[in-house]
Amino acid sequence: MTETTRPAAKRERRPPPPLDAAALERLALRYVERFATTRGRLADYLKRKVRERGWEGTPADPRAVADRMAELGYIDDRAYAEARATAMTRRGLGARRIAGAFRQAGIDDVDAQAVAPAIAESAGAAALAFARRRRIGPWARDRADRAGAQKQIAAMLRAGHRFDLARRIVALPPGAEPDADDFG
Repeated sequence: MTETTRPAAKRERRPPPPLDAAALERLALRYVERFATTRGRLADYLKRKVRERGWEGTPADPRAVADRMAELGYIDDRAYAEARATAMTRRGLGARRIAGAFRQAGIDDVDAQAVAPAIAESAGAAALAFARRRRIGPWARDRADRAGAQKQIAAMLRAGHRFDLARRIVALPPGAEPDADDFG
C-alpha cells in the first residue's frame, strides 16, 4: 500500500512594507540596472509599485525620480529611441509601427522627431526586409492573385509601411532583384 502525501499547508505571505522615498529610489535603480527604459516607462513602473505596496511619508513623485535618473545619465530617451528604431527597422517594421512603439514607451515628440530622418531614410530597406521575411512580391514563389495581393498589402500596412511602397513591392514579379534605393 502506498502512502499518500498531503499537500503542504500554504504559508500566507506577509505583504511587503509600504514604500518610502529611499525604497522608491532603490526600485528605480534596480529597474534601470536591469532594463533599457525611458522616463515614461520608469515613471509608470514606479507608479504601479506605489499603487501595489502603498506609500509611507510625504506624497510620492515617480516622475521626479525618473527625471533624476535621466539627469544622472541612467536613462537616455533619445538613445533608447535610436536603438529601438534600428532594431524595428532591421525586423522590417515601418515608420507607423515605430512611432506607435515610441508613444507606448513614453518617448516625447522632440526625441521622436530627432530619430525620424533615420527612419524615413531606411523605409525602403525595412519594407524590403519585411517582404523578404514574409515572402511577398519578388520573394514569393508565384505571383499573387488579386485577393492574395490585397492580403500582402494589408500585411505590409499592419507592419507600418506606406501604401504606395507596399503596392510597388507586391507588384514586383517573383525572382526580381529589387534595390532599396529605388524604394526610398
